[in-house]
Amino acid sequence: DGKVSSVSVQQLIEQISCMNKAKMIDHVGGMEEGAYEIYNCVEKIIKQDILGCEMTDLEGKDLGNKEDSTAPEEEVFGDVLWDAHDEQEQMEAFQQASNSTCELGFEKYFERLNDLVAAPAPIPPLLVSGGPGSGKSLLLSKWIQLQQKGSPNTLILYHFVGRPMSTSSESALIIKRLTLKLMQHSWLVSPLTFDPAKLLEEFPRWLEKLSARHQGSIIIIIDSIDQIQQAEKHMKWLIDPLPVNVRVIVSVNVETCPQAWRLWPTLHLDPLNSKDVKSLISAECNSANVKLTKEQEKKLERHCRSATTCNALYVTLLGKTIACVGNTGNIDKILQQCCQCQDTVSLYRLVLRSIQESLQSDKEKDLLREILCVIGVSHNGVSESELMELYPELTSAVLASLLHSLHKMCLLTYGCGLLKFQHLQAWEMVKLEYMEAGENVISAYRQKLVEYFTMQLRVLIFICFSFNSQDRVTWRSADELPWLFQQQGDKQKLHKCLLNLFVSQNLYKRGHFAELLSYWQLVGKDKSSMAAEYFDSLKEYEKSSEGEESMICLADLYETLGRFLKDLGLLSQAVAPLQRSLEIRETALDPDHPRVAQSLHQLAGVYVQWKKFGNAEQLYKQALEISENAYGAEHPRVARELDALATLYQKQNKYEQAEQLRKKSFKIRQKAARQKGSLCGFALLRQRALQLEELTLGKDTSDNARTLNELGVLYYLQNNLETAELFLKRSLEMRERVLGSDHPDCAQSLNNLAALYNEKKHYDKAEELYEKALDIRRRALAPDHPSLAYTVKHLAVLYKKMGKLDKAVPLYELAVEIRQKSFGPKHPSVATALVNLAVLYCQMKKQIEALPLYERALKIYEDSFGQMHPRVGETLKNLAVLSYERGDFEKAAELYKRAMEIKEAETLLIGGKATSRHSSSGDTFSLKSALSPNALLEHGQR
Repeated sequence: DGKVSSVSVQQLIEQISCMNKAKMIDHVGGMEEGAYEIYNCVEKIIKQDILGCEMTDLEGKDLGNKEDSTAPEEEVFGDVLWDAHDEQEQMEAFQQASNSTCELGFEKYFERLNDLVAAPAPIPPLLVSGGPGSGKSLLLSKWIQLQQKGSPNTLILYHFVGRPMSTSSESALIIKRLTLKLMQHSWLVSPLTFDPAKLLEEFPRWLEKLSARHQGSIIIIIDSIDQIQQAEKHMKWLIDPLPVNVRVIVSVNVETCPQAWRLWPTLHLDPLNSKDVKSLISAECNSANVKLTKEQEKKLERHCRSATTCNALYVTLLGKTIACVGNTGNIDKILQQCCQCQDTVSLYRLVLRSIQESLQSDKEKDLLREILCVIGVSHNGVSESELMELYPELTSAVLASLLHSLHKMCLLTYGCGLLKFQHLQAWEMVKLEYMEAGENVISAYRQKLVEYFTMQLRVLIFICFSFNSQDRVTWRSADELPWLFQQQGDKQKLHKCLLNLFVSQNLYKRGHFAELLSYWQLVGKDKSSMAAEYFDSLKEYEKSSEGEESMICLADLYETLGRFLKDLGLLSQAVAPLQRSLEIRETALDPDHPRVAQSLHQLAGVYVQWKKFGNAEQLYKQALEISENAYGAEHPRVARELDALATLYQKQNKYEQAEQLRKKSFKIRQKAARQKGSLCGFALLRQRALQLEELTLGKDTSDNARTLNELGVLYYLQNNLETAELFLKRSLEMRERVLGSDHPDCAQSLNNLAALYNEKKHYDKAEELYEKALDIRRRALAPDHPSLAYTVKHLAVLYKKMGKLDKAVPLYELAVEIRQKSFGPKHPSVATALVNLAVLYCQMKKQIEALPLYERALKIYEDSFGQMHPRVGETLKNLAVLSYERGDFEKAAELYKRAMEIKEAETLLIGGKATSRHSSSGDTFSLKSALSPNALLEHGQR
């Protein structure tokens, strides 16, 4: 019932409220909802506090659409696409590598690494070499920790390459990640190519450019670089002279080091000496309270003398094996067995067999084999929940027991929530133990995963079509399925999988551009045919898209395709999908919606590459205007538009204008960086601050009311609507007491509460509050004030949603007036407002009133964008519908002909491929069907 259930819970809450690093989720309701809130909270903490992703800078403004309040993941670095999973995987790999508490005599190696950093430039990369399991990753991770403590001005960028063929070993992703980390630290926001060949080619120039901006040294460390696919070919930049303040360290296995790199300065890790061997084994035995006799210690010392038996991994595994026997087993017997293992793979085999012997039934032994094999044949690993779905007979108790043993004995580890092999030798042992039959066995396990992820894909798509969800494909399906088809050599199924728009979108939006391109190359498609096939798939999908959410999702797909084509260098073909995305968002959302700004920004980017600077400037300015209205003048999204305009002016040699915009952008980003932090943590701190203020100042103050409003906004953004409602109500009540019920601040609280009730679908309550807010703002604010425009727009949309069209008309008319006062009578946004009003009249069957509005909008669009712009074509089509309904068939045919000419000109941009029936640049269809009342609403409704 929302009350504290016991004294102990009350004490817990009091303890949490005193801790800076604790977050309490106050939830009343079902367990599923509570779990969802916790997940959202943890996800935000990971993204903001750990990964450092920029989130919205909140200033206590009016609430808008909750969906727009946080920046999409891919906008952390402007237009560059970023995968949080890849970054998380690297952080976990670093933590795992540095996990050992034993230093293993690394001091002498640390000195050599320090000498490299201090040596005068130019200097080639330093090669850290050693056999498998010799401790290279441990050495580098420990040294990174020392450098981070001792040299705070040194920027250290690291990448730990995992198993060959995994995502972490893809060269283009590695280079992109390093470039983005450099950009992040140098406050530079610039367009970055996604073409894998160009990315690798341009990296030396990026390194030179970005290192010049950094005050201090830059150290780049790539562990297990020889595991990268075609390392020598893709890492050519290592051979070039490095910038003066850049040092590079790479580690390799002695056997697989490329010949050309062997000439570099080399730090070779020697086998462990007897003292280190004893220390490692003693540490493992002491942790299990196992005591070795002098004779046993001597036996171990004699055994660990060859190169393959005195490396760090072998000795660690040996110590764990002995410790695992403990005081209950026969240590002499296990020692005898260990001494017969002359390398790490054979010792792993002994470990596996000891785990098998500890299992109680053949069924558990079979499950052990299945788990290890299915993890081994996957692309990036398998999760616990996936294992339990793959093997329904596997109980959570058995799985937990197996994983505990496998993790303790260094066979498996976790990365991004996935189980994977901790060392390459463990996977080699599993292949020898279970897959001696070769490719047929591997293929069978891959097929099992193919069937599982194919089924997951079907279930997801069914659920999403049933419930209008946009999360149609998980990153797991997108990561595994295409890769598995590639490994199986099944080009037909791979091709079909790639044409699943949501699989391709997921890969692209997470920055896996090179991977996506390689799949298309495998199925034998060039860039142009690939673009055409995607467009055809989108047309088919659009035919089944109904409702606002589906259209918004469709707009996202069109934008993804446009960006993908732009990155491929197919500029002329990129325009049409980006234009279609813009049109859908203007129609399904609102012309002033932040996602419209996103579409304008992306379209402008194509025109910049195309060197059509005039078109690009106009679009960037529109995007800037929308972003400022939506977020305020000091938001990171505004900085992004300023940076884009500055880059454009620089390309046109307008250096003074470019410099002014860059300075403005820099100040915004600087402020955002200072204020960046967890929304959850910020909410908690503000709540505590409010309690302190109430104690010292008394409860009723305008500042406290503002703080309550901001807390309400924060909880709203966390989807905690119940708590948000409490804070917003308190803010409104306090403002009415302190400031009076007619104060503009009260209108802000009313507006925010109305938005919250609208979100909860309590439309009657929302209507009442919006009307009160509008009444206050009309009396208190200037006729062209943005806050007044905001309330007018949202109340008008609400009336329309509720079917109260007569009440919506005066508000849409007022929206036209406000835009005319704000931007002038000939601005495109005025034309959009006129179209909105015209569509409303058409819904009310008032075609006579709609006609002059469409005609005026047409004139503005033609003057602003030219005679052949898609918006001109869309308006012509709507005018043709009106003329047809009035019986003026000749004029209707003339207008429709002009609209089709614009459409045909646009289709030339995509190689003769037309968009679907919903689009203003869609398929040619009969005049009768085009000129139906339904067609008008479908094309023109905004």
